[in-house]
Amino acid sequence: MAMDYRNIISELVDEKKQVYAEMSDAIWGFAEPRFQEFESSKIQQEYLASRGFAIKADLAGEETAFIAEYGSGKPILAFLGEFDALSSLQQEADQTERILIEGKTNGHGCHHHLLGTSAVAAVDALKAYMEENQLPGTIRYYGCPAEENAGGKAYLVRDGYFNDCDAAITWHPGTSNKTSADDGYLANFRVFFTFHGISSHAAGAPELGRSALDAVEIMDIGVNFMREHMIDAARIHGAITNSGGIAPNVIPSEAQVLYAIRAPKVTQVKKLYERMCDIAQGAALITGTTVDIRQVAAYSNVIRNETLEDVMDAHLRHFVPIGYTEEEKAYAAKFKEVITELDKEGLKNAISRIASKDEKQAVMDMSLFDFVIDKNANTGGGGSTDVGDVSWVVPTGQVSVVTCAAGTAFHSWQCVAQGKSSIAHKGMIAAAKIMACTGVDLLTKPELLESAKKDWVENLEGETYPNPLPEDVKPAIW
Repeated sequence: MAMDYRNIISELVDEKKQVYAEMSDAIWGFAEPRFQEFESSKIQQEYLASRGFAIKADLAGEETAFIAEYGSGKPILAFLGEFDALSSLQQEADQTERILIEGKTNGHGCHHHLLGTSAVAAVDALKAYMEENQLPGTIRYYGCPAEENAGGKAYLVRDGYFNDCDAAITWHPGTSNKTSADDGYLANFRVFFTFHGISSHAAGAPELGRSALDAVEIMDIGVNFMREHMIDAARIHGAITNSGGIAPNVIPSEAQVLYAIRAPKVTQVKKLYERMCDIAQGAALITGTTVDIRQVAAYSNVIRNETLEDVMDAHLRHFVPIGYTEEEKAYAAKFKEVITELDKEGLKNAISRIASKDEKQAVMDMSLFDFVIDKNANTGGGGSTDVGDVSWVVPTGQVSVVTCAAGTAFHSWQCVAQGKSSIAHKGMIAAAKIMACTGVDLLTKPELLESAKKDWVENLEGETYPNPLPEDVKPAIW
């Protein structure tokens, strides 16, 4: 009897799992922020080139973006990877207290060092399987920069790098194992509003001044009043990035606020953004200032694909439970103890949505979730991802796989600290197997791609990609 292809893929991934662990650990150490992931991108490019992939780099104005390609002809499958870190999250590995790393600023608080490396492992194994079985088709690894705060994939989508793809496959590290069918991802714009006024001495000649900070504060008041008149699922967050200085006796001539504007659909975000532009102009008029408006990022909502969800869910259930040692469970339990009280409350609320009344306490006592959650379960959400932009132009499937202790908040030092653990490596390897097996299915079963395309067209509901990035917006560090 022929060996199940899942066993073959599993063996191919396991053969090099130490290589992948070392790669992800190295990227964890680089901890490079958006658009500056030079070493992280280089290590993956060099490895995939050594494995026979053709490399195209410096794409869509993003120096650290690249595509590694193998094969020829149709179908063309895209595997998405990321490798950017988060600012101000430097943290020693495996430590259950906040210990900064001297000389470091950033940390992998969203486990993108695992995300990208797992996709590298998936295409590495899939290439070997294709060669052995003489499978036609093309596989690509997309090294995608700046997912955090800048939506790097949107630039690649805008410049047409996904136009010829038949399906996109990805994953995200997490605290649960679940096919990401409908996890509440929100479309998101990032916009700077910079006000310009006239400086003067606040005591000697206040009548000569026009306060840019007044304009920022009035805009914020206007946005607060707007919140009553927008849909419940929308979110607006703001940060004053320039208050105009620290001297209270000087009227500030420049001040700036950065807003993140979110809603379930990118078209809804665009309408909120337009209303906020009107508020900004009103604030400028009230204060006698002017305003510059600069959109710097856009994330579209995710278009579901039931066919790809079902395929990935089947493989997720094949490779989970992952299996943890008693030492790994004890390690996770220590981190579960040091999450914040708010995160503990959030964990409790999440468990109430995924477990029955009789199961709740048993699940609450687990330090690691080694089971699969129903793909249609409501597990909360509210974050944003630039995978959404890809999903508007190509059928896209995504899973979440456990890489850290239950209840761990992503974008936290606790998440960074667990990034080099054996638990993290096991999740990364399991995800690689799930994605590679999905690739085998799509390469060998044309009817799946046809079904995925049908789902995609239906879920677009007649809409086309809204291309939320203005044409003049370029990738930038801000």
